[in-house]
This record gives sequence, structure tokens and C-alpha cells, in this order.
Amino acid sequence: MHLSITMATQESTSVNSSRRTAQEILEDVAHSGHKELHRSSRALGFSGLAGGMTMGLTGLAVAIVRALLGPGANNELISQLFYPVGFIAVIIGRAQLFTENTLYPVVLVLEDSRHIPNLLRLWGVVFATNVFGSMLFALLMTKTSAVEPKVMETLAGLGSNIAAQAFARVLWSGVIGGWLIALVAWMVTASHWTVGQILVIWLLAFVVGVGQFSHCIASGGEIWCGVFTGDVSVKQYFVWLLPATVGNIIGGVTIVSLLNWGQVRAD
Repeated sequence: MHLSITMATQESTSVNSSRRTAQEILEDVAHSGHKELHRSSRALGFSGLAGGMTMGLTGLAVAIVRALLGPGANNELISQLFYPVGFIAVIIGRAQLFTENTLYPVVLVLEDSRHIPNLLRLWGVVFATNVFGSMLFALLMTKTSAVEPKVMETLAGLGSNIAAQAFARVLWSGVIGGWLIALVAWMVTASHWTVGQILVIWLLAFVVGVGQFSHCIASGGEIWCGVFTGDVSVKQYFVWLLPATVGNIIGGVTIVSLLNWGQVRAD
């Protein structure tokens, strides 16, 4: 009896740790999307607010390390190693993040267009609360003594540099940023273990940070810090937000959702 239980456990472990097919990943993505679409707007709002505030950790982690190490190309590279912190906290913590959790319902829409109104509701609630959450993060950083002045100066400087980018640069880098973060969602679904999920998130989010690819929420906290310190105007923030968001949607929906859905349905 003991031997049979052991063998069954080993067999179960072997099955659970096997590499998933694209069909299996798509089915899990669709299942997650179904659950997300059926959450209330209030629940989505609270989760989106938490996601927006927590994403501020991306810029904060980079600013702390950069303030400690000082200027220099090598130090900038080292600081970007900590950029994925916010993504890890949000995704593993199951908070709502525009371009990550919002990827899942797109698969359902590709299967049945009747889900479009609910998808737009989810997108709208999560996007608005993510933006508001990033603003609250910036208020905490700039209007309290939570961080050292040098860190605050570095954080606001990061936001100023991001907001100063040209429209076309923000748009096209946003396409790549949206592609990478939506790919995170796909890869996390394919991963069995939390450690593997963290590694996937870190690797892909690091590329977003070190490549300075636009993400409409991840960089929002830094830019809002620039707004509250007077280095960036509110108009500059929204001029940046528009192409970043459009680019993220294009990259996430077309490159990840559509192509991965297509490869399964083509079979």
C-alpha cells in the first residue's frame, strides 16, 4: 500500500512538473480570463488601486540603488536589476495590472465577441485605478518624509526623463513593453512553481527596465513624482500616457494574445 501511494505521488508530481502544451496554456489563460470578467467592479477597483501603488516599487527600487551608487553606466545597469520588484509583487500577489491580468479576457473575446462590453468594463476600471494608485504612491513619496531627499530627487529625475521622450519613441517602445509584460502573463501561466514564475517575471521585466521600454503604469509613479515636485507638468504626463497606453495595448493584444491564440486555433 505504501509503495503504491509513493508511486502515485511520484507520478502526480511528474505530471504536474511536465512542460505544458500551448493548448493547455491557452485553456488556463481562458479560465483566468473568465474569472476576471466575472469579478465585480468594486473588487477590480480595490485590486487595481493596490496594483497601481505597488508598481511604484519599480521606480523606487531603481532610485534607491542609483542614489546609493551614484552616476555611471555600470551603476545604472546594476540599479535596473531591481526594476522587476514591483512587477513581482503585483503579479505574484495577484493584484490587477493593466496589460498583465487584462490580457487573459482578450482570449475570451477572440472566442466570443459577446464578452467585449465586459472586457471594456474591466479595462476601464483597472486602468483608472492603476493610474490613481500610481498617483497615490507619488504623493506618499513627495509629500511625506518617507524617503531620503536624495532618493526623492533621483525618483523625480527618472520621471522627468521618461516624460521628456518623443511621442513616437513612447508609442513604439510601448509596443515592445506591452509585448513583454503580456508575455509575462503567458509564461507565468505556463509555469508550475512560484520560484519559476518569479524568475520569468524578473527576466522579462528586467528587459523592460534596462531597455527603457514604455509601460503605462510602471513608469506612472515616477512621472507623478516629477509632477508633484514641479519638474513635470500634468499635461506632459497625459501626453506621455496616451502613446504608452496605446503601444502597450497593441503589443499585448496583437503580439501575445492574437498570435498565441492563433497558433492553437490553427491546429
